[in-house]
Amino acid sequence: MTDFESAFDENKLPSGLNVLTILTFIGSGMGIISGIWSFFKSADNLAKMEEMVNKPEFQKFPEFVKKMYNPEALDLLRKVDANKIPIAIISILSCLLCIYGAIEMRQLKKSGFYSYIVGSIVPYIGYTMFVGIAFVTSGWSAYVGIAVTVLFILLYGSQSKYLVKK
Repeated sequence: MTDFESAFDENKLPSGLNVLTILTFIGSGMGIISGIWSFFKSADNLAKMEEMVNKPEFQKFPEFVKKMYNPEALDLLRKVDANKIPIAIISILSCLLCIYGAIEMRQLKKSGFYSYIVGSIVPYIGYTMFVGIAFVTSGWSAYVGIAVTVLFILLYGSQSKYLVKK
């Protein structure tokens, strides 16, 4: 084996870390787009929900649909719309921090793991500050988001043995 080949093998990215970082790039990119989209559509979403609840035919809808349009959900949308600027900033910056962490982990830097953790957890803290705990526990999509966050932190943690302090 030549020096070039051995140097290449030394710096080879483990496949698990490679897959996780690629998924992070995709998910964070979608998160940035979602943060921008939510910023521009929050007022429309609120108006549509208020309109739907005030329609006479709303009373004919099945109960499970009515539960999605409850006063708490309407109040939550009002808070999101009122705080759309800080929410968008938190969303976009946290996604960028996750991307930065993934880039560092691709360079096998342990600091990338910590950057990723901060970028993953900050949105939940920020949203809770601006909207309240109801935002984090607002339904199945929030629970899926929390589960994916915890899963990725655990999976990155299992790959941290390949990361060195640089």
